[in-house]
Amino acid sequence: MEEKIVILDFGSQYTQLIARRVRELNVYCDIYPFNHIPEINEDVKGVILSGSPHSVRDENAPIPDLSKIRKKVPVLGVCYGAQFLAQNDGGEVLPSEIREYGRANLSYINHQNELMKGMTDGCQVWMSHGDTILKLPESFDITTSTADVQVAGFKIKDEPTWGIQFHPEVYHTTEGKTLLQNFVVEICGTHQTWTPESFVEETVDYLKREIGTDKVVLGLSGGVDSSVAALLLHKAIGEQLHCIFVDNGLLRKNEFEEVLDSYKHMGLNVTGVDAKDEFYSALAGKTDPEEKRKAIGRVFIETFDREAHRIKDVKWLAQGTIYPDVIESVSVKGPSATIKSHHNVGGLPEKMNLKVIEPLKSLFKDEVRRVGRSMNMDERLMSRHPFPGPGLAIRILGEVNPERVRILQEVDSFYISGLRENGLYDKVWQAGAVLLPVNSVGVMGDERTYENVVALRAVESTDGMTADWSKLPYEFLAAVSNKIINRVKGVNRVVYDISSKPPATIEWE
Repeated sequence: MEEKIVILDFGSQYTQLIARRVRELNVYCDIYPFNHIPEINEDVKGVILSGSPHSVRDENAPIPDLSKIRKKVPVLGVCYGAQFLAQNDGGEVLPSEIREYGRANLSYINHQNELMKGMTDGCQVWMSHGDTILKLPESFDITTSTADVQVAGFKIKDEPTWGIQFHPEVYHTTEGKTLLQNFVVEICGTHQTWTPESFVEETVDYLKREIGTDKVVLGLSGGVDSSVAALLLHKAIGEQLHCIFVDNGLLRKNEFEEVLDSYKHMGLNVTGVDAKDEFYSALAGKTDPEEKRKAIGRVFIETFDREAHRIKDVKWLAQGTIYPDVIESVSVKGPSATIKSHHNVGGLPEKMNLKVIEPLKSLFKDEVRRVGRSMNMDERLMSRHPFPGPGLAIRILGEVNPERVRILQEVDSFYISGLRENGLYDKVWQAGAVLLPVNSVGVMGDERTYENVVALRAVESTDGMTADWSKLPYEFLAAVSNKIINRVKGVNRVVYDISSKPPATIEWE
């Protein structure tokens, strides 16, 4: 078994970020709800307690049973986790007179403490708490302080347990990686063997054992997740894998042909299915975003099911589920077996009575890309921006029909190719165009026009959970707007979306 760090989730917005930072140290970790602690066996090298939106003083505060963990493996409590450790052992946690949110600096560091080795006096950390530890139990020693918070960190005597009031996982804690490396590698004694190459080797071996000589069917989308899942399966079982790539008429311009060609160059066994008319028929007259999503999902299941039944004796359905899909379906109030309904091909396993195989379910998105690159997958595919499952249907506000799809495909093509040509594509996390249900007056030549308005959207993000609008150069926006208006029949006005998430979302529907 792979050695790992266990992260107990108390509901913090940063829990996934802790996991990603541990993984960046080439150490595997898993997230569990605080009230469903796994068995602490020899593979578990340490435990991290996450932060929480709750106060330890709340009546319904999350309270874990750490009796099977403490003194058996090293423990690091972060923010709420630290406050819980202090209060649970008889310390005092009260509302802070000076609420520390945002940047702070460590004014005192015990450099002899294992957790704090290599940390620089005065280094910046990120605080996010309204409570503070006012009194420590006698068995606790202070390891670090800020100007306003005396107990910014502690160590329990004669026990490998630490607590810190700040968040080492966020970008603004400048030496957070040093602290996490001290805990995960030096204190917990992990060997940093979790690499893309080791993941490929272990996963291919697992898939060979699990699937044997059975046939597997996989729905390809043209995106990173399904493509990497397909190549892993191909490495393991070759021609036993049957891939289906459905053209729903909602892909980007020429995407169906281009992606189908790239899959065949990868050696995959792929069937392309032109189902545009079926999707357009199902979408006719629908303007509500949720109705559009349901219609697309229903037709996809019908199409995929029909095509899959052309393959005899299929036993498995492969999906590109990734780790956030799994852990987002597990509440800190107790696990749920329900994957989000919009994910991948929801509903297919039940309809087709197939066993499900998910080669990527332990990986974050950035890890999926690294695994793909380790298998020498096409960089253009690996660096591709996220694209919504319902495709352009949720970027066409209002009714979807072939003409409105044509307009948006043309606009999107000029926009995305312009980003690539100007070296901007890899500098934004996601970009796309939106066709609005609005017409505006314009003048072309001597004629008055009354045509469509399109919005361009580009955001910067690391994981899509939050996003800031990209400050694209004015010169680029002017040039691409001019090209769209002059060359796309039916558009006479282009606007740029300068909303961040939150409060807005990345997509408009």
